[in-house]
Amino acid sequence: METALDSFLVSVPQAAALWVLMLLGVFLLAGMLARRTRPAPEPVDDADADARRFASEVSVAAQRAAATAERRRSAWSAAQQELDAAWLAFDAADKIAREAAKACAYPLMSRRRKPGENAERQRYLHHAASAAARNRQISIAQLNDVFAHRGWNPRLHPVVQESALRQAMRDHRWAEYQKALQHERVAWQEAESAAEALRSLRLETAAAVTRAGAGQPAADEQWWADSWTTAELPAAA
Repeated sequence: METALDSFLVSVPQAAALWVLMLLGVFLLAGMLARRTRPAPEPVDDADADARRFASEVSVAAQRAAATAERRRSAWSAAQQELDAAWLAFDAADKIAREAAKACAYPLMSRRRKPGENAERQRYLHHAASAAARNRQISIAQLNDVFAHRGWNPRLHPVVQESALRQAMRDHRWAEYQKALQHERVAWQEAESAAEALRSLRLETAAAVTRAGAGQPAADEQWWADSWTTAELPAAA
């Protein structure tokens, strides 16, 4: 009886140790299986990060180019308005000059001039030219020519002087129109260059976004670029 009891007492620790070892084996196996089934973290691709950073930088450049193009377009529109106003001013001055020239077609009566009449004619010319200069109908250079009598005869009849002054006004308006025309052409060229730069940047941005895998389909590249084209900027007349 004692021998059986001793055998039982000896076998109990061995069985317990065996069970402990089995449990440890189960836990280790479960841990290994969990590690194998767990998705491994995706490695960071430096090329993708660079592509996304480049796409962001190009997008910012495109936004700045859009602001520049809008300013250039507004400047061109203002230059067009100035050109139209300069043409209307020249057209009005031309009509007045033609009417004044018609008045000089009739011959003037020749008579002895009163004492001081030449001085009065000169004062009339200087006064009329000064008023025209204040109203910006003639330039300062033209006014200086009047006072220096360069190309101007202060002894002529006031009707003839008025016609000559109207011709000077027309010449001044024509010079202003030429300046406005040149300014409008330069503004148009700058607006066209800015629009072309914006179009190129938007194409590049669309391609960069596509390469970076940000969800921008390649088919949208042409639409993105066509959102601002030089076709919107017609050539100057």
